[in-house]
Amino acid sequence: MLVTSTDLFTKALAEKYAIGAFNVNNLEIIQGILEGCKAKQSPVILQVSAGAREYAGSIFLRKLIEGGAEIYPEIPIVFHLDHGEDFAICKDCIDNGFTSVMIDGSKHPFEENMRLTKEVVDYAHSKGVVVEGELGKLEGMEDDVKVAKGEGIYTDPDQAAEFVEKTGIDSLAVAIGTSHGAYKFPLDAKPELDFERCGKIAELVKIPLVLHGASSVLQDFVAEINSYGGEVKGSQGVPEAMITEASKHGVAKVNIDTDIRLAMTASMRKNLKEMPENFDVRKPLGAARDAVQKMVEHKIDILGSAGKI
Repeated sequence: MLVTSTDLFTKALAEKYAIGAFNVNNLEIIQGILEGCKAKQSPVILQVSAGAREYAGSIFLRKLIEGGAEIYPEIPIVFHLDHGEDFAICKDCIDNGFTSVMIDGSKHPFEENMRLTKEVVDYAHSKGVVVEGELGKLEGMEDDVKVAKGEGIYTDPDQAAEFVEKTGIDSLAVAIGTSHGAYKFPLDAKPELDFERCGKIAELVKIPLVLHGASSVLQDFVAEINSYGGEVKGSQGVPEAMITEASKHGVAKVNIDTDIRLAMTASMRKNLKEMPENFDVRKPLGAARDAVQKMVEHKIDILGSAGKI
């Protein structure tokens, strides 16, 4: 069933676990995620980015997710807009079945970010939809969101308190050291997240926090991709122990995109290489769907949301 994140986040914060927010682009990804959630009895957030809307179209994605909610009525599903760029995009999604939207005003100065975010909040809340805002900037690239290395800005706790009070957002995406994409940390660097900052923000804002750029870039997938002709080099993500730790510091939503892409790509490369005679596209896509399911089940265990329906 389609729901907002309000009750899910309240329970997650109280019991100190996080809910996976998985980016979706097509049928097989949605099926794999929901099968994984069914197996683990976990709630889930299915989120749609600008790139997904451009690739598949908002109507196709909405109908696929609505179909998933009908087929898996026991799974609480939040239908979320990821990185909404402006009011018009958020309004369109609010008016067309999304139960949650993110307005990403982080590229703007603080005052403009607050103004834009509050505009979305006022409209969304009038329609029963919840809103995620963002303060701070994550480095890296995800679809149209691009922040060069060295231009990231950590979230300031005092600014965060003012931002939440004046906008009325329901959850806050924070920058504490993660980044978008597969190349989050150099291979020779030790990954570090600023949990002290995260905890301070949580204490001040008293709403759920969101961790973007939180894929772990699982090296088994990277190795498999490369063994079948790929060239994913020098990638390192967020260690999974840190993802688990984040839920102890006010994080209730963890965004995962790259790991889905890696799981699907590894499976499809392997299938196409090992079955050169095959031209039935359902076979590599079906195998990729199964790979997504297994990866999602693993992530649910890391996040601690298994059995939380």
